[in-house]
Amino acid sequence: MALGKRQFFTGLLCALTTGCVGTWATDYSDAISPEVSRGWRVSTVSVTVPETLTISEENVYAPVADIVWRGDVPGDRRAQVAAIVKQAAQRGAAGLRGRRAVRLSVEVTRFHALSDTARLRLSQSGVHDIAFVARVTDARTGEVLAGPEAIRADLVAYTGEDALAAERAGQTQKVRITNHLARVFAGWLGAGPDDVRGSFRRMGR
Repeated sequence: MALGKRQFFTGLLCALTTGCVGTWATDYSDAISPEVSRGWRVSTVSVTVPETLTISEENVYAPVADIVWRGDVPGDRRAQVAAIVKQAAQRGAAGLRGRRAVRLSVEVTRFHALSDTARLRLSQSGVHDIAFVARVTDARTGEVLAGPEAIRADLVAYTGEDALAAERAGQTQKVRITNHLARVFAGWLGAGPDDVRGSFRRMGR
């Protein structure tokens, strides 16, 4: 069987059986104390999406790749993912207005959203599977102040009629993921009011 067909049927089987129900999470080991981070001001945000991460443009239920992103027009998916993560990081860090300039560095390790097939044809299933490593350093000296911290930022994906209704309300995949990541960054940096860590059970890839 050709690789594309095999992936299609594997993804379809996963989508239709409870055997692929998994536990997903937004998680990190510990948030930075607000007592520490309130003295920071994030002057620079850098996001790296390594060339070693694989990308899939296959329109199957469960593409096998590190990066699956269809929320922008076809193009440089690494650049698109980097832009989303950078915008979210800047928003998440906006509450830090201290005197010490710091650099927030992020390396994406996984950004697996939904293919168009999964987004439109699935129902009550689907997960945005996102992970990255974050680090805070002094902008002047390079001293490491926090991290490197491996962060999971999984998010329930809307599919089928739920996806269409959300998009009509302006809640596209891009909007929802950006908002979620902004809350995750704020939580880890001690810059937000909420602890966004938690887990959920759902059928996903």
